Parts: sequence; structure tokens; C-alpha cells
Amino acid sequence: MKKRITVVGGGAWGTALAVQAVRAGEDVELILRNPDLADRINKNGENDLYLPGVQLPGALRATTNYDGIRDSDAVLLVTPAQHLRETLTRFAAHWPDELPAVICCKGIEKETGALMAQVVNETLGNVPVAVLSGPTFAQEVAVGLPAAITLACEDRVLGKRLVDLIGTPEFRPYFSTDVAGVEVAGAIKNVLAIASGVVAGLKLGDNARAALITRGIAEMSRLAVAMGGRVETMMGLAGLGDLTLTCTGTLSRNYTFGVALGEGRKAQDILSERRSVTEGVHTAASITAVAAKYGVEMPICAAVDQVANHDADLRSTINALLQRPFRDELESNG
Repeated sequence: MKKRITVVGGGAWGTALAVQAVRAGEDVELILRNPDLADRINKNGENDLYLPGVQLPGALRATTNYDGIRDSDAVLLVTPAQHLRETLTRFAAHWPDELPAVICCKGIEKETGALMAQVVNETLGNVPVAVLSGPTFAQEVAVGLPAAITLACEDRVLGKRLVDLIGTPEFRPYFSTDVAGVEVAGAIKNVLAIASGVVAGLKLGDNARAALITRGIAEMSRLAVAMGGRVETMMGLAGLGDLTLTCTGTLSRNYTFGVALGEGRKAQDILSERRSVTEGVHTAASITAVAAKYGVEMPICAAVDQVANHDADLRSTINALLQRPFRDELESNG
């Protein structure tokens, strides 16, 4: 029997996940804020703003009405991380207590330092929560290319049910109970992708990028453990897998933002030209505050925050990183 999945958020990733849910055989509704775009999706079978050129299945319905949430078996939350609280506040009265919220956005709330699961609990109450995160570009998922991803849920029975709900041979969810670890990894990889793009834009070489990715995993692991996650999650799809993809793939908004920074452009000029959100810019600021709260040293993320959000001189910031004292590789800080 078909299940009903509602996808909240009509950007590239939300649209791709809606396509995947149709491909998995489910009854799918995509909720957008833009009524004109919803009409065009229903009429033309294409999200021409965020996923142009990809033909969408006729079974996919786009709408701006969220009443249908009440009748859903699961809701995939794919709004930008910094807008999730506002979005859920609008939906709260329509959300049944037993309806699972599957978080598909990556970030840490700028104003509060909260992970997205905390935002869900604070706005919807004690509803079931899962997190979907891993190395996936929307364009490739939308056209059916193979991908693997982590689905984390503390409730193993619910998590396995959600895996079966959205999984197909080409889109393979791997189950985890480490919700906090998966969330931290997904947020920090966007910040590190900006740093990797800077390395490419400055033509600092492949050695530098390999070093950055490796030390980035160390930063990611320290904060994840401090926030209740597990180190081994950082070596999986949501950690190393997603980090590798976004630090090397030219489809990554965060990576290409970093490349433009490295080539000498100003952050605000780059962002002003973009329709989609570059999450790593916001998360860099959040990470800096959260790391200080937990007493975790994260020099690469802090450097990205200074350059992306405070217009720090790029060369001076990199030189400061390179002048840091030598340390044992497995030190818990630095």
C-alpha cells in the first residue's frame, strides 16, 4: 500500500527528494512558498528555478497549502536551516504528535546554536525525529544516478521503516542511531567545503586540500563528541563521505563560494548573485559560537567565519593558520 510523503521545501534538494520518493512508489506532495513556481511545476513538470532541465514525474504534486501534512506518513524537511524554525512554527497546529519529522537540511541555527533536531522539538514538541544526510548532489539524485546516504533515528524501528519508505536500489539509505553526530557532520562539512574552495581558488595545491580535509575531520570529530555524537559516524557517509563530495565537487554551492573567495571576490558580492542559500556561511558563524561554548578548538572553521562573515584578509588568515604550533596528530584539541 502506498504511503503519503510530504516534502517541505521546493529548492533543488527538496525537489530531488520528492522525485526519489515518487520513484520509491509513494504518494508525494511538495510544499513550496512560491505559488507561481508550484503552478509551473504542475503544468510543465519542471522546477525551472532550482532544478532546470530535469523532467519531474507526473505523480509529483506541488502546492503552497500545508493542510495535507495531517494525513502524511512522514514529512521531509528541506527548508534552509536558518528558516526551519519559522517554517515549523507555521505548521505546528497541523502536525500530529506521532508524525515523523525527517530533517534533510544541514546547519546549526545562527541565533541559538541549536541543531535542527532541537529546533524541531522546540517548535513541534516531542514528535519522532530522524535525520537524512550524506554525499548527495540534488541533480544526480533527481536523474536517478546511484547514491548512498545516512538515515539517523534514535528509534530503530521507526528508522528502519523510514529507510524502507524512501530507499531504492539506486538510492541507498544506511541506518544509524547517532542523530547528533550525523547533524554535526552535515553542518560542519559545509564550512569545510568553503575552505576547500579557497584552497582551489588560491591554487594552493592538492597536498593542501588533502591536509585540510583530514584536519577538518578532526575538527568535526571533536565537536561531534562534545555534542553527544560518535567518532565512528565521522568516518561514514554523513561524515567523510559528505565531506569528500562537497570539498571536491563543483556542484557544491559552498565549494564554489570558496573558490570565488580564493580568486579575490568579496563574500557579499558572491552571495548577492545567488538564488540558493550557501549554508556554510551561516554555519561558520554558528560553529564559532558553539565551539567556544563546548571548549572545542576549531581553527579552520573559525578562519572561514572570519573571511566569510567579517571580511578578514584572506592571505593573513591563511598565514595565521600555517603559523600554528606543531602538535601530536591525535591531540584532543588543535
